[in-house]
Amino acid sequence: MAVSSNTASVWKQPAQVWAVAFACVVAFMGIGLVDPILPAIADSLQASPFETELLFTSYLAVTGVAMLVTSWISSRIGAKRTLLIGLALIVVFALFCALSGSVDAVIGFRAGWGLGNALFISTALATIVGAASGGSAAAIVLYEAALGLGIAIGPLLGGILGEQSWRAPFFGVVVLMAIAFLAVLVLLRGPQDKPAPVRFSAPFTALRRPALAILAVTALFYNIGFFILLAFSPFPLGFGAMGIGFTFFGWGVALAVTSVWVAPVLMRRMPRTRVILSVLPLLAVDLVVAGLLVSSAAALVTCIIVGGLLLGIMNTVLTEAVMEATDLPRSVASSAYSAVRFLGGAMAPPLAAALWHAMNATVPYLVAALAVLIAALTVFLGRKALAHIDDEPDDADEDAAAILIGDAA
Repeated sequence: MAVSSNTASVWKQPAQVWAVAFACVVAFMGIGLVDPILPAIADSLQASPFETELLFTSYLAVTGVAMLVTSWISSRIGAKRTLLIGLALIVVFALFCALSGSVDAVIGFRAGWGLGNALFISTALATIVGAASGGSAAAIVLYEAALGLGIAIGPLLGGILGEQSWRAPFFGVVVLMAIAFLAVLVLLRGPQDKPAPVRFSAPFTALRRPALAILAVTALFYNIGFFILLAFSPFPLGFGAMGIGFTFFGWGVALAVTSVWVAPVLMRRMPRTRVILSVLPLLAVDLVVAGLLVSSAAALVTCIIVGGLLLGIMNTVLTEAVMEATDLPRSVASSAYSAVRFLGGAMAPPLAAALWHAMNATVPYLVAALAVLIAALTVFLGRKALAHIDDEPDDADEDAAAILIGDAA
């Protein structure tokens, strides 16, 4: 979400803020890093597309489950320790991925990577906000920049390193995250405020709220469409690692641009539910076209980029809607919502591979379009329970911060 602030105050930050911001960029890169090397991993490790897609499933499933407990953990051991534990886990498990000799091992180690990512991402924004000069608005701008940069660079770096070996992107993450770990360890100094302890059961009981439950189910089906487009498309594209990397670099840039700049404009001009019910059908159409024209690489690349534009809008609008859905603490609502939506992300890649193997490359995209339409129908049927999310937020800075956490999750 775009936030107005004094430009000078945004970039004049203490070293500890830059340390965490750099670590954020690298962490967000991990989302799309493996995309360009999926075919290479399948070939080198003699794995089926179904097995290879489980690299996303293990990562996303563990990230989603871990999001239910990260606020409980950080509220007890403090932000800096939580950040360092998360970074250390990413370093260790990315190294194990690089050294693995079987696809099963990589799948397992990606799960550990997901745990580290959940611990780090859930704590990073609060740390930046607490340490940044220029107020929370300046901190949010920095976090937005890190999010967009990481999402865009991840596939491109994966493609460049993947041209050398499928192991190279994992080694790259090890080096970058080790540097980030040292930067946070050395530069994040001074007294750290310890937040009030959060009950372990808080995210679970949050899902009893009708509005939050409706949005969580919506996000589950929406994420099926999101991750079929992201995780399955490298296979029918037929490109090498660099070609896939450049394709999803464009996807990441498109997603970042609409998430940061376009979505806020739309939300100022129309209610959130109307934005959702307008964009989801467009995304379904894009997925249908991708399926029908899957044999044309140029057409599929175009659909992927257009999909990125629509996904960026949806990420921001959906997550802001979650923040306004209940009177619960925003960290609790975000944790509950993220856990459910990641179930969709976790099941989508292997589902797409299985449908491709059983039928053809068109079917996964048609299933993705159907899932997106189910998401739209869920919002339409639950619009009475969601009526209050169209009200203006009381605290724009707090909402923007929560939105970014949700997007990064």
